[in-house]
Amino acid sequence: MAGEGRKQIAGNRKAFHDYFVEDKYEAGIELAGTEVKSIRMGNVNLKDAFCTIKDGQMTLNGMHVSPYEKGNIFNREPRRPRRLLMHKREILRLFAKIKQDGYTLVPLSLYFKGPRVKVEIGLCKGKKLYDKREAAAKKDAKREMDRALKQRR
Repeated sequence: MAGEGRKQIAGNRKAFHDYFVEDKYEAGIELAGTEVKSIRMGNVNLKDAFCTIKDGQMTLNGMHVSPYEKGNIFNREPRRPRRLLMHKREILRLFAKIKQDGYTLVPLSLYFKGPRVKVEIGLCKGKKLYDKREAAAKKDAKREMDRALKQRR
């Protein structure tokens, strides 16, 4: 279909620094009209966001959507919890993983898929401090190798 492209709005690079991402899921998000307009302008931040599951419903907490400047009384609270839309059995499967294995759900990116706003959620396990140092060392080594190759050419 035409218009089914994926246009990224916001990413959560801190999630990849703090967690090992085991699996990724796509979820819809329940938004108000002024929130969608503000998101279209790029006024959204996923930095401190996380997902919770309660009573069979998944919510996204901590995502900041700036108020739409022309929204006046229709604007909602910027950090309010927003319901995520997934199939019930997917939510229950994720809930079992979180309770049993010590995983957490972290939003990785926010994007448009056609006219809809979607959230990519990662099933993540926390990194220890030495894991973070190791990842930084690998990144630095790769950067140095690329620099050396570039100077050779």
